[in-house]
Amino acid sequence: MNTFDYIIIGAGSAGCILANRLSANPSTRVLLLEAGGKDNKLEIHVPAAYSKLNHSSVDWGFYTEPQPFVNYRTMYQPRGKVLGGSSSTNAMAYIRGNPLDYDDWANLGNAGWDYESVLPFFKKSEHNEQLQDNYHGQTGELNITNAKAYRTPLADAFVQACVAQGISATEDFNGATQDGAGYFQFTIKNQKRCSAATAFLTPILSRPNLKVITHARVRKILIEKDIATGVEFEIGRSLQTAKAMKEVILSAGAFQSPQILMLSGIGDKEKLKRMGIIAKKHLQGVGENLQDHAFCIMSSLCNQPISANYALKPVNQVRYLAQYMAFKSGPFTMSPLEANAFWRTDALQDRPNMQFHFTPVHVGKYDSDIYDVSQYPYTDGYTLLPTLLRPKSKGYVALRSANPTDAPLIQPNYLQHEDDAKTLIAGARKAFDILQDEAYTPYRLRQHFPEKLGSDEDILYHIKRTLESVYHPVGTCKMGNDDLAVVDSALRVHGIGHLRVIDASVMPQIVMGNTNAPVMMIAEKGAEILLKNAYL
Repeated sequence: MNTFDYIIIGAGSAGCILANRLSANPSTRVLLLEAGGKDNKLEIHVPAAYSKLNHSSVDWGFYTEPQPFVNYRTMYQPRGKVLGGSSSTNAMAYIRGNPLDYDDWANLGNAGWDYESVLPFFKKSEHNEQLQDNYHGQTGELNITNAKAYRTPLADAFVQACVAQGISATEDFNGATQDGAGYFQFTIKNQKRCSAATAFLTPILSRPNLKVITHARVRKILIEKDIATGVEFEIGRSLQTAKAMKEVILSAGAFQSPQILMLSGIGDKEKLKRMGIIAKKHLQGVGENLQDHAFCIMSSLCNQPISANYALKPVNQVRYLAQYMAFKSGPFTMSPLEANAFWRTDALQDRPNMQFHFTPVHVGKYDSDIYDVSQYPYTDGYTLLPTLLRPKSKGYVALRSANPTDAPLIQPNYLQHEDDAKTLIAGARKAFDILQDEAYTPYRLRQHFPEKLGSDEDILYHIKRTLESVYHPVGTCKMGNDDLAVVDSALRVHGIGHLRVIDASVMPQIVMGNTNAPVMMIAEKGAEILLKNAYL
């Protein structure tokens, strides 16, 4: 049996930061367990190769249960299965959310999680190439930058159209105000993806007090007398255990952190009993409170070969890949996303409740009750994704069985609450106006998807056929003190000693924006909590 001070389960965005910070003290022994492999797949590091990572060896490739409020569709839920986790497979957008989101966390009883308290932890990770003010850091390991090597004129048209449609321009979604339209900043460095593994883990792999084991599938956390003592995991057919002298830290994400807790006997005792698992701690909130962002799809066809579809045509891929490899220039340096806007469907809202992701990509056409992407990437176009930021619908994660190799049961309940559909309808109308703006006249062949807007019922019909997750699941091990809370404000699992959860699952409420940056902040703050506790 191997013995360590800390065992971290999951080498994703949170786990890589935790491994870095905790192993900085050479006398602290840290074990980092990752179910996936090393991040040596070429497509991880080439920004434009994002779509090649889905349904690949570095993707868990989960699916939801059929969604009763979205035509009973099962929805794809990719999660990174590799060093860096989803930071190695996402679209690299760097968005923190709204300051009021964190004030809400604190007001729910989570002292120290207000915006003023968490801002230093965002800044700690960050090295921002362009923005230098009180909202941004320049000394962190995570490189943040504008797209410098390539940008389509379609993104410029998007910002111009937003301004014409009443959305002001902004240079910083993470600064004094979130509202407005502008260009994304990305976790990219020297035209390559800057994942959590690249930024925080690779530079420290030579530390003798840090052990990283890949292809290690955690079966359960070992618990004795309400104290986490270690971890049982598999490597191939070999069953192994490791002992933690100080703490076990669960950083497996919003789907698999609750799954591992339940497999370890922590969860709703009646649900565990039905799976043949003896409850070691009854916590009914494990797996509950699942929240996610969702978008619908609005697309136009382009009258000239300037979209990402053109660059990704098989006939063009070799040329542009060669340009990228030789000069780090051209369309392969770009994320699938380019521009963005935050907007309020109602002026009385205290923060934006709608996000518009813009991508220079044509997505497809209708086929039966869903959309068909078979035309991609052969037809040039561009797409606007009206995104629901404050979903009232909530779901859950559950066990399918007591077998650790079975995928978790994922039920987000998209559009369960009627207000979510109403908000998306308003967002779709605004998106249509943006796409119809004269700023796009030089590029628009025709509005394509949908061709026109009708009644609210017509728009909802379109929404249900095109609704997709933004892959931002959070909340399933929520922080707080209510009946559904799983961890306290120090991220300790209620009733179990020496066990913490530090990842997206601890968010009590979803943030208004992309979730990777907030997860890294949670890890930075969690690491400080752990290090302060070590010296008490």
